[in-house]
Amino acid sequence: MKKLLLLAAVTLVAGASLASAATRTITIGLVAKSQGNPVFQAARIGAQDAAKELSKKRGLDIKIDWRTPNEEDAQKQAEAIEQLVLSGAEGLAVSCSDANKLTDAINSAVANGVPVATFDSDAPNSKRFVTYGVDDLDCGIQTMAELAKVMGGKGIVAILAGNQNAPNLQRRVQGVRQEAKKYPGITIRDVYYHKETPQDAAAKVEQVMQANPDITGWAMIGGWALFTENALKWQPGTVQCVSVDALPAQLAYIKSGHVPVLLAQQCYQWGYRSVELLIEKIVDKKNPPAVKEVSALIPVTKDTVDEFGRNWKKWLPN
Repeated sequence: MKKLLLLAAVTLVAGASLASAATRTITIGLVAKSQGNPVFQAARIGAQDAAKELSKKRGLDIKIDWRTPNEEDAQKQAEAIEQLVLSGAEGLAVSCSDANKLTDAINSAVANGVPVATFDSDAPNSKRFVTYGVDDLDCGIQTMAELAKVMGGKGIVAILAGNQNAPNLQRRVQGVRQEAKKYPGITIRDVYYHKETPQDAAAKVEQVMQANPDITGWAMIGGWALFTENALKWQPGTVQCVSVDALPAQLAYIKSGHVPVLLAQQCYQWGYRSVELLIEKIVDKKNPPAVKEVSALIPVTKDTVDEFGRNWKKWLPN
């Protein structure tokens, strides 16, 4: 009997060891544009949640290796991609600050057997197998359409556009200009670029308004300026503003009446969906139906701001 019990115990231990040995560890590298931008913090949470849920569902041990520069720097992103490949990452998700500077790094990763997905901002000439995010041309079109509506189809518009080298933002500017042509009463004063920090964006808005007090509308194709308090120095309703993104700080501008519409990107899903697509590629050898997977913008207004705001308790728990 003792021998039987000992044999059973040994068998259980051996079985557990085999099961443990059979658990495959997969590291996914996540390279966003900047650490400080809350949209990328939400993407990180999304990636980590996907890793936990897919690990449990598939019997894997999926780890997220976050290698994002403190501030936008395409060269540092390229270096992070190279380091992740050398350290054994099996897949990469990248939001490209500068497509031209990152294409070679992405192609090198793919040549070394590491599939790459892009999110938010693509490198369309690279060998990435999928890109996930909004349709940037449509994003610009929708931003201008909402702004024209609240401006009554007339006035002078400034475009706040962030990093001049980011391909996603270039397409959004194109969309704003394209839509503005439908309104004879609307004039685009100029496109204003800036370093993608809340402080730089807010300073740019103030500087432009001082030099151009006749501006009556802002098409913000990224919400950087609204990540700070008191960025819009005018009385609510005197200058109209429609912005992409709907982060917690931005929601206050809806409530104050300074911004009638925010267009929320699904930034939590940037991370979550990228991990899903990469695991399907790595484990199942499965490609998505199309290279571009479009994520719809979600309009946020005074009627929906409280409901939408509750999402951030999950997306940014800290």
